[in-house]
Amino acid sequence: MCRTGRQPDPYEAGDERSSDSAEFAALLEDSAEELYERAPCGYLSTLMDGTIAKINATLLGWLGADREAVVGRKRFTDLLTVGGRLYHETHFAPLLRMQGEISGIALELRRTGAGRMPVLVSSVVKHGDTGEPLLIRTTVFDARDRRAYEEELLRRRQAAEEARRQAEEAREQAEADRARLQDALAVLQQSLLPDILPEVPGVETAAYYHTAHPDRLGGDFYDVFRIDGEHFGFFIGDVCGKGPQAAALTSLTRYTLRAAALHDPDPVAALTTLNKVLHERYAGSGDPRYCTAVFGTLEPDSATGRVAVHLASGGHPPVITARADGTADFLPTPGGLLVGILPSARFTAATTVLAPGDLLLLYTDGITEARTGADRSALYGDEALLTCVAGHAGESPSAVIQALTGVLRGFGDGLDDDTALLALGVPVPNPQTRSVR
Repeated sequence: MCRTGRQPDPYEAGDERSSDSAEFAALLEDSAEELYERAPCGYLSTLMDGTIAKINATLLGWLGADREAVVGRKRFTDLLTVGGRLYHETHFAPLLRMQGEISGIALELRRTGAGRMPVLVSSVVKHGDTGEPLLIRTTVFDARDRRAYEEELLRRRQAAEEARRQAEEAREQAEADRARLQDALAVLQQSLLPDILPEVPGVETAAYYHTAHPDRLGGDFYDVFRIDGEHFGFFIGDVCGKGPQAAALTSLTRYTLRAAALHDPDPVAALTTLNKVLHERYAGSGDPRYCTAVFGTLEPDSATGRVAVHLASGGHPPVITARADGTADFLPTPGGLLVGILPSARFTAATTVLAPGDLLLLYTDGITEARTGADRSALYGDEALLTCVAGHAGESPSAVIQALTGVLRGFGDGLDDDTALLALGVPVPNPQTRSVR
């Protein structure tokens, strides 16, 4: 802005522009020698044998050396570290002779005081008019920032590799721990089931247990055992929950039913005893425990080849009877309560007789509650199971169990609960003792 009452002076503005131009021109007055000596990179020229003929101040500053001690007295390789000299002799120099130029080679300079400086070196051979090589011109770039970046990158890469290695070791350790846990759980689960089913005169038995999750203990159980010389007991059930608590409850249930049957083999009496034991044990703990169960007895008649069955149910899915004539139906046991919920519970009794070719199937709800369909939204259900068993009516217990095992496999990931199967049948036409598991 001009002062008030004063017009701009064109000559004054011209003088300012002339001053700026003069300063800019002064910046361009550096001599070629100055540009060479103070360049941001190192320059040197060597004879063909490597003797240094010329070197700029920048490179001398990096080396911490005097010009008189370098020019005509040292070779280019004298400026390098031991590793750099070896690389120069074996790679750098041969390639330069063959190609006439080489660029971007990473080397290290020896600095005064035994320090090192990473550099990038490019060289070109200058030839005379007749083509003979005269000297080598070399440019040296400071690579300390690049080296720091590369070292940082290397550290990060090594840290990432170490993290991956540790993660892989942790994964392998977790898999090994899981395998050991599964082995231990399998042994414990097996201890809650009979090793083999006993021989029952005039009866063929078969059983199968499916573990839905090998990482946790299931709560399904079954057993067949001798009560006295004429009677055999059997049961199947499902305790609430999973894991160690379920295993403890399963163990208590199995041994209570066995002991109760020896005292009084009546099925209702056995379940009543179990109900009293579970309720007294868990009702006051703040964590009530219960189970569903079917308990029964077998009384084979060698004269007729038939087997009398007496059983009672406590909240368990109904037993299926499959007949030799190809029919199958549920054996009704309505109204049975869960075992262990109430101090006094009513249990429903039922009886039937198995003739040659007939079969009794006991199962837990893992099979009937398996999810089916493309979207896994439908349940397999009791009726589908009854239809399947009817399709194998008249077959042996082992054949029926094998067929149902195939059904379980067909569920795939739709089967997310443990399943126990127990089949008791009278063989035909010649009764013989056979036990399969």
